[in-house]
Amino acid sequence: MSIFGCKNEEKETTEISEKIVYDMYEPSEMANLMNQMYAHNLKVKQDILDGKTPTEFPMDFMKIHTAELSDFKDRNEIFESFSNVFLNAEREIFNEDSEVPLEERFNNAVNVCISCHQTECTGPIPRIQKLLIK
Repeated sequence: MSIFGCKNEEKETTEISEKIVYDMYEPSEMANLMNQMYAHNLKVKQDILDGKTPTEFPMDFMKIHTAELSDFKDRNEIFESFSNVFLNAEREIFNEDSEVPLEERFNNAVNVCISCHQTECTGPIPRIQKLLIK
């Protein structure tokens, strides 16, 4: 009987010492960049609502052309086209000579994000829509 008890103890010890390895999600470089863009535009939105005029285009946004995409995504002509339109719309936010109201320029940039995400990766659209100034 004592041998049986020892075997159970060994078995329990073995099961406890085994490690479970989880496959944790690691966001791509592009996902991280888009989260930075979201955070920046959230701040710009608040500045606009507070009556402040944004003054400097974030050069990190240029990484949209080079940031590594998720494994299941490919950079294609549609993505590149939307990337260029997005960068132009973002630059326009900081165009002090524009005759278009600041809120409209900001919403135009946000709408470019939404339009692009309608062609690919639709998940973030509800979050992006929260950036719109109403």
